[in-house]
Amino acid sequence: MARDVPRPTVHRSRRRRRRGRRPAVVTLAAALVVFVGLPALVIGVGAGYLGHLARTWDDGASTIRAAFPDEADRPAAVDDGALDVLLLGSDTRQAGASGRSDSMMLVHLPADRRDVYVMSIMRDTWVDVPGHGMAKINAAYSWGGVPLTVQTVEQLLQTRIDHVAEVDFTGFEGMTDALGGVDVVSERTFRAGGHDFVAGPNHLDGEQALDFVRERKSFAEADHQRVRNQQAFVRGLVDGLLDRRTLTDPAAVSSFVAATADHVAVDPGLTPTRMAGIAWSARELRPSGLHAFTMATAGGGTSADGQSYLAFDVDRLYALRQALHDDTVGDYLDQTRGVPVG
Repeated sequence: MARDVPRPTVHRSRRRRRRGRRPAVVTLAAALVVFVGLPALVIGVGAGYLGHLARTWDDGASTIRAAFPDEADRPAAVDDGALDVLLLGSDTRQAGASGRSDSMMLVHLPADRRDVYVMSIMRDTWVDVPGHGMAKINAAYSWGGVPLTVQTVEQLLQTRIDHVAEVDFTGFEGMTDALGGVDVVSERTFRAGGHDFVAGPNHLDGEQALDFVRERKSFAEADHQRVRNQQAFVRGLVDGLLDRRTLTDPAAVSSFVAATADHVAVDPGLTPTRMAGIAWSARELRPSGLHAFTMATAGGGTSADGQSYLAFDVDRLYALRQALHDDTVGDYLDQTRGVPVG
């Protein structure tokens, strides 16, 4: 049985401000933009301005000093050119703080860099948490922070995580407002937080966007619909960042990077230089190459201690593992398209 993994130590810039805690909401779009948005920035703003953005990022972002489990507990590294990044949403990034990761997404960037795949993992998915037994996947964060969460996901998917980023939600409104709002396409008409959302296009400011991605009680499908709303928001945020009006406005780009960095913690290897290298390798990637989906579940259940959970779809999990191993996630999605999740 794997040992418990210690909670990570987070190093903070001297400019870090103290923040009040807010409920966790999952939008990991800010960190995702680093991988989908930087290719256009590399081409569009020039090396000098990228240096300014790198300094802005360094001034705000934190480093998760112990981001990964012991090497003996991990899948072997494979140098096939593909990249897997785990994005975590949590209620706080302070070292030693308790809490559960409200959401997680796996970003898979294939070796050919033609597409990017963003897979949401439902927070109530019932999995084996190393050292603790069967539990909801978000409990891993509460028991062992980022390292145990990484180990749990690596064991579940049998895939090595190359990088990890953790996002708190305190600065979300600023990120959205830095772009002048975000356009999202909602599947449903609903009301949340005093705001009305219509089925179809919606232009959201930061406050509205927060309610859009947070809401779950309005839907019969609860968390499933909330995850789909979050995926719609990710697409809207990426489209907004890559809009020509944004790319040609250095102040807007700088404001967005500052608002993002101030609420992101990354593993030590995810430096500005590393991110720029990823961006350059994916310079042909466009928003149309973003594909969002949810790891398949197979209905719910109740644990011996009375917890309601979601069971993963065993057959599709095996197929997903193989697709990640073979770098054929696009083929996996083509084969499973139209098959209900959960």
